[in-house]
Amino acid sequence: MIRSVIRGSGSALPARSVGNAELAKTVDTSDDWIVERTGIRNRYIADDSETTSSLATDAARAALAAAGLDASDIDLIVLATATPDQTFPATATIVQNALGCNGGIAFDVAAVCSGFLYALGTADSMLRTGMAKRALVIGAETFSRIMDWEDRTTCVLFGDGAGAIVLEAVEGEAGDAGVIATKLHADGAHNQLLYVDGGPSTTGTVGKLRMKGREVFRHAVVNLASVLNETLEDAGLAAEDIDWVVPHQANARILDATARKLGLPAEKVIVTVDQHANTSAASVPLAFDVGIRDGRIKPGDLVMFEAMGGGFTWGACLARM
Repeated sequence: MIRSVIRGSGSALPARSVGNAELAKTVDTSDDWIVERTGIRNRYIADDSETTSSLATDAARAALAAAGLDASDIDLIVLATATPDQTFPATATIVQNALGCNGGIAFDVAAVCSGFLYALGTADSMLRTGMAKRALVIGAETFSRIMDWEDRTTCVLFGDGAGAIVLEAVEGEAGDAGVIATKLHADGAHNQLLYVDGGPSTTGTVGKLRMKGREVFRHAVVNLASVLNETLEDAGLAAEDIDWVVPHQANARILDATARKLGLPAEKVIVTVDQHANTSAASVPLAFDVGIRDGRIKPGDLVMFEAMGGGFTWGACLARM
């Protein structure tokens, strides 16, 4: 069988780090209020010279270096983002051109915080059917551009950043390294719980993020626990087989509640929300890269990726390193 093997990972953050205390100087909030409700202590905010594509390109270059590959080895780029550089063309094509690997496949995926899972599932399917040999799967966001900085219930939650992995199609056996199972879902009935109040065909404006946090929290815990169990069942494995969970970094309380619902110890969960805040589609690959580079995630480990975002969209992917 053909399996999609993770060859390398990389990440990129804006130069400016913004702690809660600095944010409290311009927003009606405090460090204690933010930490108690979210676990967030810091986030990174892009300046005018930093864009979704520039962060994505830096993360992609780091992933290529980790994989020991050149950009010319890549024939597929799938980039997940809710904050593209332009309405069109796809930000993936801007990254492709910056890397110098034009001519292959390059497109964006829009599934908000679940975007990286959707991009990963799409790239895996394309590799396994022979449409490409090696892929860059990227999650990149500049969510600070769509924040209402007068709404303290949302603006304190988000940050900017990018993460990327290199996937390679390899012939293998069951039990070998590679993507094992992916499950994706969406339910458009909950649009008004987490959305942006603008768009080209409705208001002609970019709009700002709006969220009903309490309702999102409730759905997140239920949906994430359900899709994790569904993915494990499809793979014929149990929760205790998982070495690491790499979740979407939305809120420390969601991470804790989901782990408890699955009976997983907190030590098995990669947590970066305290330092990066919620970087939407970038949060899963950012957290994964942290776990790889600090040595926690090792070859042979079974890793579960999971996320839920606006739409609602949610999903999980199980892979062996």
